Amino acid sequence: MAVTFLGNIDIAQVALYTFWLFFAGLVFYLLKENKREGYPLITGSTGRVTAVGFPAPPAPKTLIPPHGEPVQAPAAVPRQEPPAHYVPSAPFIGAPVEPTGDPMVDGVGPAAYAWRADEPHLAFDDHKPAIQPLRLARDFRIAEEDPDPRGWDVVGADGIIAGVCSEVWVDRTETIVRYLEVEVTATGKRAMVPMPLVRLDEARRQVKVKSVLAEHFAKAPELKSYDRITLREEDRTSAFFASGHLYATPSRMGPVL
Repeated sequence: MAVTFLGNIDIAQVALYTFWLFFAGLVFYLLKENKREGYPLITGSTGRVTAVGFPAPPAPKTLIPPHGEPVQAPAAVPRQEPPAHYVPSAPFIGAPVEPTGDPMVDGVGPAAYAWRADEPHLAFDDHKPAIQPLRLARDFRIAEEDPDPRGWDVVGADGIIAGVCSEVWVDRTETIVRYLEVEVTATGKRAMVPMPLVRLDEARRQVKVKSVLAEHFAKAPELKSYDRITLREEDRTSAFFASGHLYATPSRMGPVL
C-alpha cells in the first residue's frame, strides 16, 4: 500500500498558522524595540523604578547619528535632565503636580519639552540645517500674493505691542514657514515664535500671538546662534509659547465652570 505524506495536510491551514506565528513574533519584536528609549520607567517624585513590563527592553545597540558621537540605546547611564520645579499635589504616584516657580520657563506641564539633541535637524539632500532664516535660505522667498510680516508689530493677547518681526524662518525640507523672529522692544533680545501660534492681520500690519502676553516675550528661550535652531531649542520654544494657553494668566489656569 502506498504511503502519502501530504494527503492529510491542509495547505491553507498551514499558511494560516504560519502567518499567526510570524505576526506574533513581529508584535513581540516591535514591543521590545518600543522600549529602546525611555525604559525602565522612573517616577519623577520618588526617583525609583516603577515599571519595566513585558517584554523586557532589548539589548543595547550602538546608533550613529548624523552629527555628534555614537550613542547607545538603551543607554547604560540615564540621561541627565534639568531639575524638576514642581511638587505633587497629593501623596500618591501619578498625582497632578503644582509648579513651584514660573512653569513656562521651568518646563512644567504643557510647558514640558523633550531633552533632545542640542543639534539642528539636517536636510536629507545637502545635510545642512533644515530650518534657516530667509537671509541664509537664499533659494526661498515669500510669494508676492502672501503677506510678508517682516517689519510688522507683534502683539500679545493683551493687545500690547511686544516687538517687531525681524525675520522669517523656513523649513527647507517642507517649504513652509516654521518661526517668526521677533525683536523684543523691552529687552532688545530676540524671540522665536512658532508660526502655527500666530495670526497675521494684514489690514493692521500686525502679528498677533494669543497664547502669551506682551511681557512674556522678554523671557522666551533664546538661541545659541540665530543662524540655526537645534532640536532642543525647537522643543523649548514651542513648549514655552504653547503653554501660555494655560499659564499666561491666572484666569486661564482655573476651571471653566
